[in-house]
Amino acid sequence: MPKILKEFQSLYPGVEFVIHQGDYTSIQNWIKTGAIDFGFVNPNAVNGLQTITLKKGIMLAIFPENHNLAQKEIVSLSDIADEPFILLEEGHYYEPLEAFQSIGKHPNIKYTIHDDYAIMTMVEAGLGISILAELVLRRTNYRILLRKTEPPIYRTIAIGYKDTHSLPIASKRFIEYLQSHLSELP
Repeated sequence: MPKILKEFQSLYPGVEFVIHQGDYTSIQNWIKTGAIDFGFVNPNAVNGLQTITLKKGIMLAIFPENHNLAQKEIVSLSDIADEPFILLEEGHYYEPLEAFQSIGKHPNIKYTIHDDYAIMTMVEAGLGISILAELVLRRTNYRILLRKTEPPIYRTIAIGYKDTHSLPIASKRFIEYLQSHLSELP
């Protein structure tokens, strides 16, 4: 995303971005109240917004290096359901919880945290395991192991906004630019 922001700003140097970080519920509320023009959301996590799907990415189980399940290349959700689990706070919609529910299981949630990096630190320290988006796990130096899950868990990323008519022209241009450069997104 930083590369796309930089390229867009070179085309439109007068456009200023104010970036907020939040969970699916917060982002949806900010859009609906007009606090932000658009946001990156999972289309399954929002209602009353228009969405444009951008990418679908896999989520991976993360373990401390010495965890007994880390020997497996692919871990089943059934195998990890009883393990101490650290859940990423996402508002009212959680991709991992949806996946556990689809197999009739519920993880043993010990902590719910709003920050991916705090979760990785806690997993590294042996406080539990978690499931995070592969995208955030790409450039980390934590001593953790990454494993695919069975069934696989995917996160869909979309741009959500109130409606086309209420979008400022700069936001419309950015969304169009982003759509035309999807192949550059990881």
